[in-house]
Amino acid sequence: MVSVDTLREEQAINRTTDHLIQVFAGAHPPEHVEGVTKAAHLRFAGHPVREFVPILVERIARGELTAQVAANAQDRPTAPPKTSADGQSETATTAQNEAKAESNPETAADISDSSGIHSPESDPPSPPRLSRVRGKKFLSLILVAAAVVVAAVVVVNVRQAQVPAPPPLTIVRGVIGSEKKAFFEDPRVVRALAGKGVRVEVEPAGSRQIATSVDLARYDFAFPSSAPAGEWIQRQRRISTKYTPFSSPMAIATFRPIADLLIKAGVAKQGPVLAFNVGRYLELVTTDVTWDQLPGNAAYPVDKSVLVSTTDPRTSNSAAMYLAIAGYVANGGKIVHGAGAEKSVLPLMTKLFTSQGYTDNTSEGPFHEYLTVGMGPAPLVWIYEAQFIDAATRGQVKPGMVLMYPSPTVLSQHTLVPLNASGDRVGRLLSTDPELQRLAAEHGFRSGDTARFAEVAADHRVPIATDLIDVVDIPSYDTLEHLLDGVAKSYG
Repeated sequence: MVSVDTLREEQAINRTTDHLIQVFAGAHPPEHVEGVTKAAHLRFAGHPVREFVPILVERIARGELTAQVAANAQDRPTAPPKTSADGQSETATTAQNEAKAESNPETAADISDSSGIHSPESDPPSPPRLSRVRGKKFLSLILVAAAVVVAAVVVVNVRQAQVPAPPPLTIVRGVIGSEKKAFFEDPRVVRALAGKGVRVEVEPAGSRQIATSVDLARYDFAFPSSAPAGEWIQRQRRISTKYTPFSSPMAIATFRPIADLLIKAGVAKQGPVLAFNVGRYLELVTTDVTWDQLPGNAAYPVDKSVLVSTTDPRTSNSAAMYLAIAGYVANGGKIVHGAGAEKSVLPLMTKLFTSQGYTDNTSEGPFHEYLTVGMGPAPLVWIYEAQFIDAATRGQVKPGMVLMYPSPTVLSQHTLVPLNASGDRVGRLLSTDPELQRLAAEHGFRSGDTARFAEVAADHRVPIATDLIDVVDIPSYDTLEHLLDGVAKSYG
C-alpha cells in the first residue's frame, strides 16, 4: 500500500514535470522533459528524508534542460554537404538537375530517377511539382530558423526567471504554549509559512506565564493554550483581535494495567473510549486512598496516593484546566463563581496539587517522562489530547500506553493574540490556510480539517472521542486567578 507521504511526493513530481514541459515547450519534446525529470528523481531513491525532494528534483531538471537548450542554440554544428557518386555535392547535383528539368520537361522523370527520388506524383513529373518541392524546402528552412529563435528566447526567459532572488521572508516572533512547539518546528509548517512570505520564530513558556510574567514587548504574537489566558492578554494590552486556529480537549495519559485497575475500582469505564470519572476520583483523594488499597491491585501495588500528575498551577494552563474541571465537580456540577464557591472548593483544589510534590512548568515535561520512563513515577498524567496523538504519529507511543478522557472534560481553545500587524498576519494564516489547518490536524489538534484529524487518529490506532458531549465551560479568568493564587499560597 502506498503511504500518504509517498503519494504526495509523486503528485508533486507530476506537477513539476507538467510545469517544466510548459516552460520548455518548443525547445524540448515533452517525453524528453519527462525523462530528465524522472532521472533527477531517481537520484534520491533510498534517501530517508523526503521533504525537500520535489524542490531539488525541479532544480536539477531545470538546470539540465536549460543547459541543453543553450548548447543546441549556440553550438549547433553545420552539417557538411552530401556528395553524389561522381563526387559532386548533393546540392550542386540537385541544382543542375532542376536546371535541366526547367529547360527540358520531358527529361524530368529521368533526372528524378537518377537522383534517387521517386514518388507517384513524379510519374509523369511537371514543373509545378518542382516548384512545390522548392517551396517546401524553403518552408523547412524558415521552420528551422524559427525553432532556433524560439530556443534562444526560451534560454533568455529561463535565465531571466532564475536571476531575481526571492524576496526576504518576514521574521515574526511569538511566545507559545510548549505543546505547540513540535507543530512550529515541523519542516512542512516552516515551508508552508515561507510560501506565504513568513518565517516564524517561537519560544515556549507556560500559558499562565505568558499571560502574567512574560515580557510581550519582545514578540509579535502571544499564543497561550486557553481562552482565559488570551482574554487576559487582550484586556491588559487593550487588543480586540484574537484567533483560535485549533483546540484540544484535556485528557489523561495512562497504561492499560492502570486503566483496568481503575475500571475495577469504579473510577474508569470502558466504552468506545476510556472515560475517567472525576467525581469518583475526587472521593478517593478526599479519603486518602492509596494505590495498594485498591482491590485486586497486582499491577501497581505502591503506597502512594491515587493522584493525577499535573503541571505547576502557578505557571501552566493545563493545570488551570485541571482545576477548572475539579472545581466544577467539587462545586456540585456548577461552574465556580463568586467568593463563596471559591472558598468552598479551595481546600480540595489545594490538596490535588500540593500532594503531588514537584511539578513541571509546562506540559511537555511530565508527558516526556510518561513516554520515556513508564508508569513508575506517574501512572496518570494530565495532558492535552493533541500531545498523545502527535506522539503516536512519531512512533513514541508504546504498546500498553492508552488515552483516557476525564468526565467531564474541558476544551482548551488555543488562542493567538496578535501584538502587531505581523502577528495578525500569522494568526490569519493559521486560522484560514487549508495547508496549515491540515498540518495542525496531523499534529493532533482539532482544527477546521476535521476529516484529516479523524484520519490521523485512525491511522495510528488512537481511539478518540469523536463527539465531545460531556464538556464544561471554564470559569472566568478572574475566578481561575483567585483559585490559582489560593493554591499558590499553600506552596509557601
